[in-house]
Amino acid sequence: MPPMQPIISVTNLSKTYKSGFSALKGVDLSIRRGEIFALLGPNGAGKTTLISIICGLVNPSSGQVLADGHDIVTDYRAARAKIGLVPQELTTDAFETVWSTVNFSRGLFGKRRDPALVEQVLKDLTLWDKRDTQIRMLSGGMKRRVLIAKALAHEPQILFLDEPTAGVDVELRQDMWKLVRGLQERGVTIILTTHYIEEAEEMADRIGVISKGEIILVEEKAELMRKLGRKQLTLSLQEPLASVPPALASYNLALEAEGNELVYTYDTKAERTGITALLQDLSQANIRFKDLHTSQSSLEDIFVSLVRDRR
Repeated sequence: MPPMQPIISVTNLSKTYKSGFSALKGVDLSIRRGEIFALLGPNGAGKTTLISIICGLVNPSSGQVLADGHDIVTDYRAARAKIGLVPQELTTDAFETVWSTVNFSRGLFGKRRDPALVEQVLKDLTLWDKRDTQIRMLSGGMKRRVLIAKALAHEPQILFLDEPTAGVDVELRQDMWKLVRGLQERGVTIILTTHYIEEAEEMADRIGVISKGEIILVEEKAELMRKLGRKQLTLSLQEPLASVPPALASYNLALEAEGNELVYTYDTKAERTGITALLQDLSQANIRFKDLHTSQSSLEDIFVSLVRDRR
């Protein structure tokens, strides 16, 4: 079976603004049909610019974007019809009702009226009982739900969520994840940008990291966690140490908690962790500990070290 065509294919995409600021530099990215892809990066890394170009809101300086085979520049209408975008900003027509704004969004894409579909979208987003409410009367979390409903009204195959849960409460975040999983089950491809690492850890199939306008890594989430997941062994000492004894220099131990803790970092995949040898050497150096525990790095630790290494 030949591999499926990616649903989004970005080739050598660059964007330089008039000011001379280079927001994207030669980005290549392909998104697989039906996956949840998380794009992580610090603020100003180019996440929103990249999404804005793919969604046809900003013109690239060079490069090409295909959405389900349609060129976003030369075949704009067909490409854009495949895409739903939930922007960061809560921009909606304040005096419209929920029902009319979502219906109108569907019409914008030339789709015929389908009250049953709009009703289903509103019910999925717990907005049905607010359908006749003016948007200005809604809470921030509810407004965010309306944005998602608008983005889904024309039944897009690709959904972009730009920082979807920034500033929303935990309950809404959980609801949104349930919704996103449901959409994925129906075959929708979802791309989200986030700076909540746990969001990516929870949801994504693959993760891309963008820093200073360049994609520095794209990896299966599980593989990324495995490859870069380091474990730490923390030893709580009986007596504080002023410094790590020279005899233990080869372990690259860190002294923490005012000399009361020794921290040993090891690779989870190495043939040997080196822990047994370390414990023997500690005992020879007459260093006694009262407790020890291990912890594994989260995606956040991985991300911070990746971005830091690029500076």
